Amino acid sequence: QVQLVESGGGSVQAGDSLRLSCVASGRALSRYNLGWFRQAPGKEREFVAAITNGGGRTSYADPVKGRFTISRDNAKNTAYLQMSSLKSGDTAVYYCAADLTQWGAGRYDYWGQGTQVTVSS
Repeated sequence: QVQLVESGGGSVQAGDSLRLSCVASGRALSRYNLGWFRQAPGKEREFVAAITNGGGRTSYADPVKGRFTISRDNAKNTAYLQMSSLKSGDTAVYYCAADLTQWGAGRYDYWGQGTQVTVSS
Protein backbone atom coordinates (compact mmCIF):
# COMPACT_ATOMS: atom_id res chain seq x y z
CA GLN A 1 0.00 0.00 0.00
CA VAL A 2 0.96 3.60 -0.46
CA GLN A 3 0.79 6.10 2.39
CA LEU A 4 0.17 9.77 1.66
CA VAL A 5 1.00 12.81 3.79
CA GLU A 6 -0.09 16.30 2.82
CA SER A 7 1.56 19.52 3.95
CA GLY A 8 1.72 23.18 3.03
CA GLY A 9 -1.65 24.34 4.24
CA GLY A 10 -2.09 27.50 6.27
CA SER A 11 -3.95 30.76 6.73
CA VAL A 12 -3.61 33.33 3.96
CA GLN A 13 -5.34 36.41 2.61
CA ALA A 14 -7.51 36.45 -0.48
CA GLY A 15 -5.35 36.79 -3.56
CA ASP A 16 -2.39 34.99 -2.01
CA SER A 17 -0.83 31.75 -3.17
CA LEU A 18 -0.04 28.44 -1.49
CA ARG A 19 1.61 25.25 -2.63
CA LEU A 20 0.43 21.99 -1.14
CA SER A 21 2.62 18.90 -1.20
CA CYS A 22 1.70 15.25 -1.00
CA VAL A 23 4.54 12.88 -0.14
CA ALA A 24 4.11 9.18 -0.77
CA SER A 25 5.79 6.30 1.02
CA GLY A 26 5.49 2.55 0.93
CA ARG A 27 5.17 2.25 -2.84
CA ALA A 28 6.50 4.21 -5.78
CA LEU A 29 4.25 7.13 -6.50
CA SER A 30 4.85 6.65 -10.21
CA ARG A 31 2.44 3.70 -10.19
CA TYR A 32 -0.52 5.83 -9.12
CA ASN A 33 -2.86 8.35 -10.59
CA LEU A 34 -3.30 11.20 -8.13
CA GLY A 35 -6.10 13.52 -7.18
CA TRP A 36 -6.62 16.47 -4.90
CA PHE A 37 -9.97 16.89 -3.18
CA ARG A 38 -11.27 19.34 -0.62
CA GLN A 39 -13.98 19.47 2.01
CA ALA A 40 -15.33 22.69 3.44
CA PRO A 41 -17.22 22.78 6.76
CA GLY A 42 -20.74 21.48 6.33
CA LYS A 43 -20.15 20.47 2.72
CA GLU A 44 -19.40 17.24 0.93
CA ARG A 45 -15.92 16.46 -0.29
CA GLU A 46 -15.37 17.70 -3.82
CA PHE A 47 -12.90 17.04 -6.59
CA VAL A 48 -10.26 19.71 -7.21
CA ALA A 49 -7.66 18.36 -9.65
CA ALA A 50 -6.09 15.13 -10.90
CA ILE A 51 -3.05 13.93 -12.78
CA THR A 52 -2.22 10.62 -14.38
CA ASN A 53 0.64 8.47 -13.15
CA GLY A 54 3.05 9.70 -15.81
CA GLY A 55 1.87 13.27 -15.58
CA GLY A 56 0.66 13.35 -19.15
CA ARG A 57 -2.94 14.27 -18.43
CA THR A 58 -4.48 16.65 -15.94
CA SER A 59 -8.03 17.55 -15.02
CA TYR A 60 -9.48 20.41 -12.99
CA ALA A 61 -12.78 21.30 -11.42
CA ASP A 62 -14.33 24.40 -12.96
CA PRO A 63 -14.00 26.58 -9.81
CA VAL A 64 -10.20 26.22 -9.81
CA LYS A 65 -9.39 26.22 -13.52
CA GLY A 66 -6.82 28.85 -14.34
CA ARG A 67 -5.90 29.34 -10.66
CA PHE A 68 -4.67 25.91 -9.50
CA THR A 69 -2.00 23.72 -11.06
CA ILE A 70 -1.42 20.07 -10.23
CA SER A 71 1.98 18.53 -10.84
CA ARG A 72 4.15 15.67 -9.69
CA ASP A 73 7.78 14.70 -9.31
CA ASN A 74 7.89 10.93 -9.33
CA ALA A 75 11.59 10.90 -8.56
CA LYS A 76 10.76 12.64 -5.27
CA ASN A 77 7.59 10.62 -4.69
CA THR A 78 5.78 13.93 -4.34
CA ALA A 79 2.77 15.61 -5.87
CA TYR A 80 1.90 19.28 -5.68
CA LEU A 81 -1.06 21.58 -5.89
CA GLN A 82 -0.07 25.15 -6.65
CA MET A 83 -2.92 27.45 -5.70
CA SER A 84 -3.00 31.07 -6.81
CA SER A 85 -5.50 33.92 -6.54
CA LEU A 86 -7.03 32.23 -3.54
CA LYS A 87 -10.58 33.10 -2.56
CA SER A 88 -12.49 32.67 0.68
CA GLY A 89 -14.47 29.93 -1.06
CA ASP A 90 -11.26 27.88 -1.31
CA THR A 91 -11.23 27.45 2.46
CA ALA A 92 -11.32 23.73 3.16
CA VAL A 93 -9.34 20.71 4.24
CA TYR A 94 -7.41 19.51 1.21
CA TYR A 95 -6.77 15.82 0.67
CA CYS A 96 -4.41 13.98 -1.61
CA ALA A 97 -5.59 10.65 -3.04
CA ALA A 98 -4.01 7.89 -5.10
CA ASP A 99 -5.27 5.01 -7.15
CA LEU A 100 -3.77 2.49 -9.53
CA THR A 101 -6.56 2.74 -12.10
CA GLN A 102 -8.99 5.54 -11.28
CA TRP A 103 -8.26 9.16 -11.93
CA GLY A 104 -10.13 12.41 -12.35
CA ALA A 105 -13.10 12.75 -10.05
CA GLY A 106 -13.40 8.99 -9.65
CA ARG A 107 -13.02 6.89 -6.54
CA TYR A 108 -9.54 6.55 -5.07
CA ASP A 109 -8.32 3.81 -2.79
CA TYR A 110 -5.69 5.70 -0.80
CA TRP A 111 -6.06 8.99 1.04
CA GLY A 112 -3.93 11.29 3.12
CA GLN A 113 -5.02 12.88 6.39
CA GLY A 114 -5.61 16.31 4.91
CA THR A 115 -4.18 19.79 5.36
CA GLN A 116 -6.20 22.87 6.30
CA VAL A 117 -6.31 25.89 4.00
CA THR A 118 -8.00 29.01 5.32
CA VAL A 119 -8.43 32.07 3.12
CA SER A 120 -9.51 35.34 4.70
CA SER A 121 -11.15 38.05 2.62
